Amino acid sequence: MTGPTSGPRPEPDEQPPAGFGPPPAPFEPHAPAPPRPLPATVPPRPAGDAGAGASAPSGRSGPSVPRRVIAVAALLASLLLIGSGAYHLTLTLRGAGEPAQPKAGPSGSPSVDQGDGKGPGGGSDTYDPNAGIRPGEARVWLRDHQSEVAGSGTSQYGPWRVGDTVVSAIHNGLTGYAVADGQEKWKFPLQTSLCGVPPAPSANGRLVVAVKESASESSRCTHLQQIDLTTGQAGWKVAVPPENARDSTSQFELAISGDTVAVARTAVMSGFSVTDGRKLFGTSSPNGCYPTAFAGGSRLIGIRHCSDPKDARGPGRAMVEELDPATAAPKWSYKYEQDWTVGRVLSVDPLVIAAHHKDKKTWNITAFAADGTIRSQGSPGFAVSGRCNGFGNASGFQECYAAAADADTLYIGAGKPAASLGIDDTNQVVAVDLNTGKERWRTAEQPKGRTMWPLAVEGGRVVVYVTPGSGEAGAVVSLAPSDGASQPVLQSPAAATGPQSVFYTHGVRIAWAGGRLFLLNGRVYGPEPRKVSRALLSFGK
Repeated sequence: MTGPTSGPRPEPDEQPPAGFGPPPAPFEPHAPAPPRPLPATVPPRPAGDAGAGASAPSGRSGPSVPRRVIAVAALLASLLLIGSGAYHLTLTLRGAGEPAQPKAGPSGSPSVDQGDGKGPGGGSDTYDPNAGIRPGEARVWLRDHQSEVAGSGTSQYGPWRVGDTVVSAIHNGLTGYAVADGQEKWKFPLQTSLCGVPPAPSANGRLVVAVKESASESSRCTHLQQIDLTTGQAGWKVAVPPENARDSTSQFELAISGDTVAVARTAVMSGFSVTDGRKLFGTSSPNGCYPTAFAGGSRLIGIRHCSDPKDARGPGRAMVEELDPATAAPKWSYKYEQDWTVGRVLSVDPLVIAAHHKDKKTWNITAFAADGTIRSQGSPGFAVSGRCNGFGNASGFQECYAAAADADTLYIGAGKPAASLGIDDTNQVVAVDLNTGKERWRTAEQPKGRTMWPLAVEGGRVVVYVTPGSGEAGAVVSLAPSDGASQPVLQSPAAATGPQSVFYTHGVRIAWAGGRLFLLNGRVYGPEPRKVSRALLSFGK
């Protein structure tokens, strides 16, 4: 976990329950005035070793009963000194004197600030993430998870922005919120549980998800459901016909490219029209190379496992191919050497893939030309999180939220190499030349506890989210592609540091769209007394 080391503290009990971990694989500018220092403004270092550090969450316990009056008085005094930038807390003397939790709003209504960005929308115990906001800082809205779920929580997917709506999904439905203020716009309930979600909708805002055949826990993944994310209206729903006698599974791996939603499962694949649900293709004979997943977007990339014809039980080889979205005909294919596993698709266009070796200490980055030939391939001198090299992280193949690319360069969140391939903190951005595989530059290290997430290349600059820490709330900066020089884009208020810090790096899902940042927790929990489950946070223009 990364989190602030000073400044406003997280709200009481907003950490998740014990045993919180990364979400499971699917299915189970205005410049501030007065100026406030922004992250990543130190000139970049030349290529070299990166440094990283993780700050552990600090435990909290209430004062003992005999000292509670003293503790309350001290805390009230500190709040007076801190002023309007502090959290708005209402304290009680019940129990051991812990602070009271913010009141939960009714189902379907914003949990804080009523989404209007003007301050508390309720009584004095309503938390306001914009308290003490300074001129030029970006207003924040925050949604908490309000519906009942099982004790171990449930996975949450998204966020997907379509026009003025941002959408999230859990196992039993989807919800659309207003981009500007977080007000709920629509709900789409699912009759049976979700069992497959693509990384992104189609260009016209249609999402196709997979759902189970019945409400039984042992039921199989059998149907596709189309949803218009702009309105929350249902589209077509079709059954996925079996491709062979062994075609039965509890989940689908989905990706959308153009008008095709591609479906991979149990060594077979199918494709359907996003527009009307017509089946476009299906393969029952994989010819020794079994489809495992897709990556979508402007191209359709297939990932397969090819068994050894001389040793069917051997390790086999990983294969990457580009497919025609309308027919699934391969345009080209590339096989990795034995013992290499495809971990993540870091970029679809240009195609850049991270793979790791079974020795658990080696990984590489491969850049492909448009015809499938290798532009560059090499083992980096830096480390990335398990979410970006795929080692030890079983989420989707496009689940790296800390990488962006232009025609010739990959920009990726990085840190110092460690004993294993996955690290929690990536406190630098490294630029990799896709034509040579060599490192071009890296930014200076962020202070301990801050993580950098390259999100996009826009207007010729690299957009980067910098997580809270070292007395600062989260921010968005942009980097010059030539040398990594930084400029501020957005700064969130200091009062938002606490909730931002519980969007943990190993579980958060991020979207940057239309000048706004959206943070979505990959796992949410049902409401409990004196606890909140942060679900979705946004700030921007």
